[in-house]
Amino acid sequence: MTVLPIRIHGEPVLHEKAAPVTEFDERLRTLVADMFETMDAAPGVGLAAPQVGVGQRLFVYSYRNDDGAPWRGVVINPSLCMTPPPAGPADEDEDSEGCLSFPGERFPLRRSENVVVTGVDSEERPVRIEADGWRARILQHEYDHLDGTLYIDRLDSAFDRVLLRIVKKRGWTGPGNSWNPMDERLEG
Repeated sequence: MTVLPIRIHGEPVLHEKAAPVTEFDERLRTLVADMFETMDAAPGVGLAAPQVGVGQRLFVYSYRNDDGAPWRGVVINPSLCMTPPPAGPADEDEDSEGCLSFPGERFPLRRSENVVVTGVDSEERPVRIEADGWRARILQHEYDHLDGTLYIDRLDSAFDRVLLRIVKKRGWTGPGNSWNPMDERLEG
């Protein structure tokens, strides 16, 4: 398995709608294995194919409950159904979210409390996930990547200046930026 470079904010693949997966072959299974390896090395709780430069509709996820029970898998060509997010402002503690493609930052974002994701796994077996709370947040975040949306695109406009300063200061204004979780440094 290989740890892949994670693309950062200015990369075009992060801002485009990903194409459906049509080939379920060894290359796909290798990509999925590499994405798990990359997510674990980062460390992260989810990783979408566009984040590693692949414009296809798939993501991996991994999370442990408070009791330590694992929750891990892949969803290919997913559909997402959700209840509307609760009204009101996001709570900075409860709703704080980060992203491997906007590393080192966290911002409050309201998400739906309940979702259902359907799709298939790398062997084309049906997948159906009903999730709430933190798990629902993970699935929504990764699904957004497949539609070319970063979580910062959903933030309240009050954060616009802060985000622009971060992007400019770190040079994330265009393509060519990535980081490798194995050496924890930004490239670009």
